Amino acid sequence: MTYSLEDLKRKLADGGWRTNTGSSAVPEQGTLGQMVEGAHGRRKSGQAVGVIEEIETEIKIDMLQLEELWWHMGLPTI
Repeated sequence: MTYSLEDLKRKLADGGWRTNTGSSAVPEQGTLGQMVEGAHGRRKSGQAVGVIEEIETEIKIDMLQLEELWWHMGLPTI
């Protein structure tokens, strides 16, 4: 199962999301919006964006969906 872009837009303020970056120094859980903004910041600084997934369902957001969410949130694509 995957979420459509519209589903993800509705879930931006929802908690229960995590990012796996391979680093314990990066906040790993919060709202989808926080995870999307964190991924954008990492990409801007040349780091790997990580994998964002919903904790309960383990549904992962693919890179295309992530870039579409950046655009929706007004974050410049890089």
